[in-house]
Amino acid sequence: MKRIFIDGSAGTTGLRIRERLAGRADIEVVALPEELRKDASARRAALNDCDAAMLCLPDAAAVEAAAMVENPAVVVIDTSTAHRVADGWEYGFPELAGRRERIAKAKRIANPGCHASGFIALVEPLVCAGVVGHDARLSSFSLTGYSGGGKKMIAEYEAEGGLPTLFLGGRQYALGQAHKHLPEMAKVCGLDFAPCFAPVVVPHFSGMEVTVFLHGVDPAAVREVYRAAYGGAGMVKFVEDQSESGFLSSAALSGRDDMEVSVYGTAERAVLVSRFDNLGKGASGAAIQNLNLVLGAREDEGLVRG
Repeated sequence: MKRIFIDGSAGTTGLRIRERLAGRADIEVVALPEELRKDASARRAALNDCDAAMLCLPDAAAVEAAAMVENPAVVVIDTSTAHRVADGWEYGFPELAGRRERIAKAKRIANPGCHASGFIALVEPLVCAGVVGHDARLSSFSLTGYSGGGKKMIAEYEAEGGLPTLFLGGRQYALGQAHKHLPEMAKVCGLDFAPCFAPVVVPHFSGMEVTVFLHGVDPAAVREVYRAAYGGAGMVKFVEDQSESGFLSSAALSGRDDMEVSVYGTAERAVLVSRFDNLGKGASGAAIQNLNLVLGAREDEGLVRG
């Protein structure tokens, strides 16, 4: 039985990971008593006395926790933004070419960002295949359920007397083009330029839809790349048409841990779309998938797929 320590299990991602691992016969979840949850010496001991440590912390705290791990046998999976473009850390998206094998052997794994996961799934295989150039200047938007904003935003939407959800509509943010996922989008895809990116919070709990626009790229060529990239193991699959009578709901894959990608449009203007759950493949589900690879378990053990 493998010992897993979740550092930061009080947050949304940490709670979801703990819930998912609770019923696993192959895993013992190590937990600190509430009074020791922020005790540095207790955390250091727990971080070094486990098979895998899952960091569900703000960036600065995640850097601090990773530095506490001195036991070379411990695998660290960080769900924060802190290490996603850092040297020595493997980017935890197994469906990308060559990543699955590297993740399985890695001691330091950076879990992808939710928006970044949808963008990278759409763009990285096309760059690798030469369908999209490294110098492409792309535009993208993303619709996300309000759970992506963590406890504070969830409370704003759901607390009695909170925000009037039905009348909010979509709320665009990160208008200054400095969203924290942009560095990993560019680096992992091999792009010279980060995309022009517009994330939008929509009034449903969970679910995400990322869209990328392409000019002068034949959708048939994109479909061929996606079929080859996502026809095997993993939690991403190519779907010819995800739409519901011509519409695409950003909440359609809520509660699941897989992702669907598709392409629409013409050779003049193509639209790439990925749909998944921001709390699933965009967060805790991806972390469990990476943990499964490290432990040698079935990749989708404990995960929900369509």
